Amino acid sequence: MDASDVVSPPYLAGPFSLDPFRAQLLQPSRIGDPASRRLFARPFRSVATRLQQWEDHGRISTDPHAALYLHEYTSGGHTVRGIVGTLELARRTTSRDDSVVLPHEGIHPAQADELADRMEEMHLNPAPILLVHNGSTRLRALVAAIDCEPPTRQFEDAGGQRHRLWAWRTSEEIETVRHELASVRALIADGHHRYAAYLRMQARRPGTAADSGLAMLVDHRDTPLHLRAIHRALAGVHLDDALTALQTLGIHAEFRPLATTAELDPAAVGLTDGRRWALAYLPPHPGTVVEFVHDVLLPALPRGPHGVSHHPDADDAVAAASRRHGTALLLPPPTFEQVLEAALAGRLLPEKATSFQPKPHVGVIMRSLSAG
Repeated sequence: MDASDVVSPPYLAGPFSLDPFRAQLLQPSRIGDPASRRLFARPFRSVATRLQQWEDHGRISTDPHAALYLHEYTSGGHTVRGIVGTLELARRTTSRDDSVVLPHEGIHPAQADELADRMEEMHLNPAPILLVHNGSTRLRALVAAIDCEPPTRQFEDAGGQRHRLWAWRTSEEIETVRHELASVRALIADGHHRYAAYLRMQARRPGTAADSGLAMLVDHRDTPLHLRAIHRALAGVHLDDALTALQTLGIHAEFRPLATTAELDPAAVGLTDGRRWALAYLPPHPGTVVEFVHDVLLPALPRGPHGVSHHPDADDAVAAASRRHGTALLLPPPTFEQVLEAALAGRLLPEKATSFQPKPHVGVIMRSLSAG
């Protein structure tokens, strides 16, 4: 995709607000099951009818009462908890400093438009966007208190994730939680284009259900998401050219095998064409390693690249580089603090710079745009 059409979503003014809603929940045996994807498949205008048919057959249930939810899920031994509600979208600001939702990646407007069209046709937010923040002591106490109670729903889905759900239902409970959320500034962990699509839908249909969008707010100090690296394969870039670029920048690379990306120092980059391996330690610089790669290293290359592909798995990056007569760049993951610093400063990281994991499977909590 052409980076020239990447923009930042509009700024959302405070106070931060998650509102109660009536959750739709897939039957546990359907969550994480690849066959369930047909529920959300084209034609999108038929999705609402399919949802109703599935509900009629007991495959979907709808909460009879609105609530804010605490969703805890465990995947691969890692547990994450987050508050799920509908994010208030109607208030905008022109100031980044006043924005309560912080993007760290740009969006492609055409892709956001397509997602907005799709959700409008489906009458559905099929999954919450993931937001991350450093929560207050009081908010963690509220979460811990409800977490001590029996969950309203508990199951293991078809994909192997374990889930527990609780609901804040009384007006007093909901107002207490919302009061603690009012001062939140949250980083978008996953769902930049869906967030932008929410804002487009709200602008098209103010005063309707589109005034809010489904979101899950995770406390990084409580149950942090893991940040994984996304590696690069540079098509048509010889390893010697990459090493020459580093030398031009005054960076020494040593030839040595790299058994695992876990060996990577937070300021190091591994380079390989699949046959030879090198490790380069970057000098102190502002920002993340992935920013250095795109802003400094790639422009210093004497030739290419013909293309840059992105790979969460290091072996896939090496294989792609070998196929395309190129070089793989194996990167360390950025830290949450680095990503938050970039977002607060208004910097947009390069495309596919972060991978927050694990994400919950689709269908645990959905939100109908037709229901109350």
